[in-house]
Amino acid sequence: MPPFDPALLKRYDRPGPRYTSYPTAPQFTADFTEEQLREQARRTDASAGSAPPISLYVHIPYCSSPCFYCGCNRIITRDETRGGTYLRYLQHEIALAAPLFSRRREVVQLHLGGGTPNFLRPGQLAELVTTLRNHFNLGADAATRDYSIELDPRFIRDGDIERFQEIGFNRASFGVQDFAPAVQRAINRVQSVEQTLAAIDACRASGFHSVNVDLIYGLPLQTPEGFRNTLDTLLDVRPDRFAIYGYAHMPQLFKAQRQIEREQLPDPTTKLHLLQLAIEKLGAAGYRYIGMDHFALPQDDLSRALDNGELHRNFMGYTTHADCDLLGFGVSAISHIGASFSQNVRDLGEWERSLEHGRLPLWRGLELSDDDELRATVIQRLMCQGALDMSDIERRYGIDFTSYFATSLDRLEPLVHDGLVTVIGNYICATSRGRLLMRVIAMCFDRYLPAQLQTEERPRFSKVV
Repeated sequence: MPPFDPALLKRYDRPGPRYTSYPTAPQFTADFTEEQLREQARRTDASAGSAPPISLYVHIPYCSSPCFYCGCNRIITRDETRGGTYLRYLQHEIALAAPLFSRRREVVQLHLGGGTPNFLRPGQLAELVTTLRNHFNLGADAATRDYSIELDPRFIRDGDIERFQEIGFNRASFGVQDFAPAVQRAINRVQSVEQTLAAIDACRASGFHSVNVDLIYGLPLQTPEGFRNTLDTLLDVRPDRFAIYGYAHMPQLFKAQRQIEREQLPDPTTKLHLLQLAIEKLGAAGYRYIGMDHFALPQDDLSRALDNGELHRNFMGYTTHADCDLLGFGVSAISHIGASFSQNVRDLGEWERSLEHGRLPLWRGLELSDDDELRATVIQRLMCQGALDMSDIERRYGIDFTSYFATSLDRLEPLVHDGLVTVIGNYICATSRGRLLMRVIAMCFDRYLPAQLQTEERPRFSKVV
């Protein structure tokens, strides 16, 4: 585990991207057209013998009740019939998009997120997977299959987990946040220990390969003692992965967060103590720090990918599937196809109307420039490997690294002085002190951040292919 230095973390506590993409979503524009999206798909599909595999993401927006901390795109309803309607539109979107991609391209990953994916009943989820299989090459190898689903334990019924496994899902992620009753009431997510552990046990009994648990630190009325109890309870059942997120209170952006009283939030010192508790307890229990907010047992696929240099970061967080085209379905879903990013419309009605008119429900996107692709590679390697071979970047892109990134290297100097990173020979490497601040290191190479926009012009170069 990386050493925990509260003073250092406070010094570098600044807003910044999480780099699930580069450029990040705020750079997407409505000028990106459906024809550009189709052209990107044609280009990658035409790469004879080298077209990348495909990763599929499906967004299910419905939740039966609002969690006040949530910043996701979700729709609150208890009307289960809406799930069937949404499924029919999803099937239409899948049928519209699938012809853009050759059946020879294997789908190596499927992830259902939300919202609450298990708002759809097992029969509906089975129908969704069947539709995907009818239009894409999902393959049949159970040993390599990576089908994951986010589940809310409060709405799991007897037999559901076993049915999910029969459908093909073999990875599950459970939101827990904190077991302390006062915290659960403050965030409007009352979820018992018994419900959660029963769901984890059912996944294990059904043969799921991996179980992930999400926790949040910095929630209202959260205390070190209560968070410690939550960690201890979960460590007893040893989930394969943990994701430990810091709560960001932004009620001006997320209406549900207005239900949280600011004075009930822990102060910055206590919030850091909560993070420290998680890092120390997970480390003592044998978990490895993967990066950002992810921890995994040594035998987990994420740990192996970290060791093998195959770790990747995208809109689903850290993943083992690098160099895929990511195709998103559903309201607000994001795709990364070829040298482009694109996002579906966020409004349910607009999404439905686009599909009714035979249009892909595109809202905004971005066609990457040569500079974007270069910086995306640099940031991806820093975020996933914690190190960068500058000479390798020079060979791949035909640039002189120190000249091209002169401004970025200047921004890196204070981090070198603080012991977060070293620049020795051709290598930029995060130190153990810098591993908790990887995004701060990566920010030095982000051309779009306001400080950079004022001082760094857009470079031009010819990519070496």
